[in-house]
Amino acid sequence: MKILTAGAIAAILQGIALPALADINVGAYLAARQARYLNDFDAAAQYYTQALTRDASNPVILESTAIAFMALGEIDRAVPVARQIEQQELQSQVAFMALIAEDVAAGNHDAVIERIEAGKGVGQLADGLVMAWTELARGDVDAALARFDEVSEERGLKNFALYHKALALASVGDFEAAEAIFSGGDDDAPLQRTRRGTRAWAAVLSQLERNDEAIALLDDAFGANADPQILALRAELETGLPVAFDMISGPKDGVAEVFFSIGQALLGDMGDDYTLLYARVAQYLNPDHVDAILMSAELLESLERYELATETYKSVPRDHPSFTAAEMGRAEALRRADKMDAAIEVLEQLRDSHPELPMVHVAAADLYRQSEQYDKAVTAYDNAIDLLGEAQPGHWFVYYARAISHERQDEWPEAEADFRKALELNPEHPQVLNYLGYSLVEKQQKLDEALDMIERAVEAQPESGYIVDSLGWVLYRLGRYEESIGHMERAAELMPVDPVVNDHLGDVLWAVGREVEARFQWSRALSFVDKENPSPDVDPDRMRRKLEVGLDVVLQEEGSPPLEVADDGG
Repeated sequence: MKILTAGAIAAILQGIALPALADINVGAYLAARQARYLNDFDAAAQYYTQALTRDASNPVILESTAIAFMALGEIDRAVPVARQIEQQELQSQVAFMALIAEDVAAGNHDAVIERIEAGKGVGQLADGLVMAWTELARGDVDAALARFDEVSEERGLKNFALYHKALALASVGDFEAAEAIFSGGDDDAPLQRTRRGTRAWAAVLSQLERNDEAIALLDDAFGANADPQILALRAELETGLPVAFDMISGPKDGVAEVFFSIGQALLGDMGDDYTLLYARVAQYLNPDHVDAILMSAELLESLERYELATETYKSVPRDHPSFTAAEMGRAEALRRADKMDAAIEVLEQLRDSHPELPMVHVAAADLYRQSEQYDKAVTAYDNAIDLLGEAQPGHWFVYYARAISHERQDEWPEAEADFRKALELNPEHPQVLNYLGYSLVEKQQKLDEALDMIERAVEAQPESGYIVDSLGWVLYRLGRYEESIGHMERAAELMPVDPVVNDHLGDVLWAVGREVEARFQWSRALSFVDKENPSPDVDPDRMRRKLEVGLDVVLQEEGSPPLEVADDGG
């Protein structure tokens, strides 16, 4: 049997060229490789398919084609390629994943068992759990439970196995046995809590007529951070009626849960492109698995495939409790794709359909603020704060963001009040200390307090160029130029191409008499100005004027107090 090594698979996932590809359609292969490097799965699938017309037996291209189709969620199109890989006796985890998914979906239970026992599985954990669910599908509950127990004996796999065993028991109506596993019974510790596991446990408790315990479980796990889906479950429990256990409707859903839970475990430890394959298989086997849909969308967004991410987010049904999360995710993907107007439109529609949710108003306000529609941002933050009720520590960012929106509209009393409220809720937060301190400096107000705030911010985040710049700038504003210069130079080291930092450094250099260096820094600052998306904090015309006549003349023209220029020469 030929072996496609793990190194080769990793190279394929990373878009790296491999040797022994002389017979392929070179143009199509190179285009496919570039598309794969960019995570453009659609183009990669198209070009790899073209390359296969020249060399239908090339293991690298076959594997790459299967990966591209699976990343797109098109498992049915990956299956024929996977069969070719199998016919060539290649050992391919990706191909076997697709073939097992097809057999599970088609109810070919014996084929699933035979495939895994022949060494054509996905991996130790997945194989054991898939076989257990398949035994359940064949009607042999005892064999299924025995399989789950076998997996639980493997080092590091106990929690996975017991979670799936509990789901399997609940799916066949043995809620008492399922609850004993979730709670740990008399001998074991409770299962590690996951969001889905907690939801399943709450439904099991409800089926046992223990709704009060289920509500307490949700409150303990999620508290004030409960999302709409959890809140909907809690409301259903409060009716006192039994909540249906519908997370797993049968063994096929159980196998989908296997791929989803493994995908969750892989997050952050494996590449997002690899983890995406597990999420896509979970979607394929259970199209109603909204958490798998959201995982796929979030991974696509992380891979910068924003169009695919928005399409995936959009597949969440409007009547599902997670619809709001999906729409907020879709808006963020649109924003990251530089489609700000479309992102705002999504959130405005969501705000109109779900006006009772403060997080929707906050999300809309954030986009208004980022698009410099500060008046609309303030209104949206006002609505969110009204809905949030009594201010809690976790609300500090809403006040902070509203303060920025007020400050940008020259509404300083309102801005200062919100900055101070944010600090009351989250004392010593360096970003709030810095923004408030810097704003006070720019307004020439309470400079001693501003200096104290910024020094505390620098102590908390000494590697933040923005905050170090603020410290240098407040010292400059206080006329302490020699103290300022070191901090400003440090800020320029941390943020060497930031126009504001370089402009500030130029002013401080001028103040200590190092005029040649000052002009150099102003020139650098001017070269770093983004002409297409200028920052409101950058004034290129003022930089040019300083280069022409120097800082002293500019200050005189502005009616500002003159500098006492040091005569140390620098």
